[in-house]
Order: sequence, then C-alpha cells, then structure tokens
Amino acid sequence: MQYLQFIASNVRFLGFGFLLAFCSTFGQTFYIAMYGDQLRATFDLSHGAFGSVYAIGTLSSGLLIIAIGNMIDRIDLRIYAPVLCAAMAFACLGLAVAQNVIMLTVAIFALRICGQGLLSQAATVSMARYFDSTSRGRAVSIAALGFPAGQALLPLASVYLLIWLQWRDAWLLSAALVILLVPVTALWLLRGHGSRHAELLARTSATANTTHGTRGHDWNRAQVLRDPRFYFAMLAMLAPSFIITGLNFHQVHLVQTKGWDLTIYASSFAIYAGCQVGTSVLTGILVDRVGSVRLTPFYMLPLACAALVITAFDSPFAIVAFMALAGVSGGAGATIVSTLWAELYGVVHLGSIKALVAGLAVISSALAPAVFGWLIDRNVNIEVISAACSAYAFAGSLLLAAVFRPRLLRIWR
Repeated sequence: MQYLQFIASNVRFLGFGFLLAFCSTFGQTFYIAMYGDQLRATFDLSHGAFGSVYAIGTLSSGLLIIAIGNMIDRIDLRIYAPVLCAAMAFACLGLAVAQNVIMLTVAIFALRICGQGLLSQAATVSMARYFDSTSRGRAVSIAALGFPAGQALLPLASVYLLIWLQWRDAWLLSAALVILLVPVTALWLLRGHGSRHAELLARTSATANTTHGTRGHDWNRAQVLRDPRFYFAMLAMLAPSFIITGLNFHQVHLVQTKGWDLTIYASSFAIYAGCQVGTSVLTGILVDRVGSVRLTPFYMLPLACAALVITAFDSPFAIVAFMALAGVSGGAGATIVSTLWAELYGVVHLGSIKALVAGLAVISSALAPAVFGWLIDRNVNIEVISAACSAYAFAGSLLLAAVFRPRLLRIWR
C-alpha cells in the first residue's frame, strides 16, 4: 500500500524518468542491432568492420559524455530534457539519411550519446537527486522500468516494421514520433518542478551546514577520482555493458549460429523486460531498506549464469533462460548502480560523477562490438566468447565483494 501511495504522490515526476528511460532505447545497442543485417548490407561491411564503425561512434560518445555530462548539474530539467529529446529525434533522422560509412559513424555517435549516454543518465540522476535516501531506491527502480519497456516493445516492433517498411523509413518514423510526442510530454510531466528544485536546494544546503563542508557527504569528481574504491568498482561494473552490448550487437550471428529464429529471439526481449521489471521493483525496496552498497556484489551473478547458458545449450529454450537471467541482472543493476553513487558520494555533484561512470560504461560498450566482431571474423566460437564473458562477470562479483563486502570472502579462507 505504501508503495502505491508513493507512486500516486509522485506519478508525474516518476513518469518523467520513465519517459526518458524509454526514449533512450533508440540509442541502445540491442535496438540498433536489430537493423544490423540491413546496415551491413547497405554499407557493404563485415561483422568486424561494422563492429569497428560502431565502436568508433560509441567510443567518441563515451569520451564526450565525460566532458559534457555535468550539464545536468547546472541546467534546469525543463530545458535540458526537451533539448535532449529533440537531439535524439535528429539522431534517428541522421541514421535514416546516412549515405556512406562516415555518415553512418556520425549517426551512431549521435544515437549512442543521446540514448545510452545522456537520456539514460538524466532518467536515473533526476530520480536519485530529487528523492532522499528513504525513497531513492523505489524512485530509481520505477523510472528504470522505462528501460525494459523499451526492450520489450521496440525490438519486436522493428521486426514487424521491416516487413512493411525499408529500414530507412523505419528510422524516419522513429524520428517523427520522438520529435512530435516526447518533448511536450516531458514538459507536461515536469509541471511543478520549480518547487521540487527549491526543496532540493534547501535540503542540500542544510546538510552542508550540518557537515561543516566536509567531503564526507557530497564529493566532487576530483575527490571521487582519488578514491581507490571507485577504480576497483568500475573495473567490475563495466562487465555488464561489455557483455550485453557484445552479445546483443552480434545477435543476428548468435541466432544464425545456434539455429534459432530471429523473431523468437526478438520476442524474448519481453522475457528480459519482465524479469527486469520485477527485479528492479524488488531491488528498489531493498535499497531503501539496507542500502545499495550491501547489495552491489550480487547483481552480476545471474549475468554470469546467463552467459553460461549460451555456452552450454543450443536449444531454443535456452533463449528463455538467457533472457530471464540477464533481465534479473539488468533490473538489479539499473537500480543498484544508479543509487550507489548517491549513497557513497552525495547528490550535489551526482550528474558529474554519473557522467564519468556513464562515459566509462559507454567506452566499455564501444569496445565490445569490435572485439566480438574481430573474434567472430577469426572463427572463434560464440560458445567460447560466452564462456569468457561468464568468467568476467563472476570475477567482477568477487571484486565488488572484496571492495564493499569483504566479510563475504571469508568463506573462501
């Protein structure tokens, strides 16, 4: 009952976070990869070449978001969000009209920085910033439901769109829908935001006075970069973006290798989304009760098992297990990772810190398509690649336990 009351009391602002998360789908790898065959055929690219083009665009976006991601700390959301949504529409348009590899690379860069980068960041940072520690987990988990909603609806929609439309027309339609519907909806959902921001300023000012300006509560990016925990945590936390991006980017190759049907695989994103929804909601409640630091070592373990499913099984039923386990990790990670930095470092500079984290994640995801494509071109089995992914995710969980929950590792002594 309290959960429903929380939603009812904050439905507009939670809807705003959900909307931005949903719109980020157009710049997410799993959606762009649905058009992978068409793009490779149009521009005459091999798996490795297309992966390299994607890596260049994504890597560039990751570097740029580190530099400009702190804008959300300074610009009013009522200006910031509609501009981002308009930029996403123009990115979709850019892909639709691309005529050569250079234009394709620029379009991918624009989609990635708007989607995986700035829109994803804005969806979670706005929730983590404007809700306090007693409700932050629930707020982030609810807004983050926009990610699985996009995963459930848009990949399957793309399969059917390609039956009736050329791939360029599908992206033109996407651009039109985003520019016509999203900015005005975002502004409507942000009604009353001025008073919400005033409350945040009052709260952070009071906290600063209480802590006498020490860095114990609100760290800036320079202070975070001097914290050893950050480097160890990021080494582990880059695993999901690398693994999921790599496998989803080459999903057509995965499906063809396993003898699966692409339509079934695309439909199974609904399973991923369903598991992500349930896990995200549950994790949000747990974060508000015990904190995200305590939960951090566990969220990648299902992903390690998901990659093992790809390694061990060829049956189409393996798709269900893979998507379900990956969805559990995705749902838990979306909430835990987004709230962890606010819990560790405060909310005043959260946009700048989250931009650094997002930039590193984007860089990690930039490397995956190229690395996976290079391995595929050299006839490395997808099962071997998946086994290595599983080992990385499991090792990352142990590293997070060493950083945040060292007592857990006593069982190994």
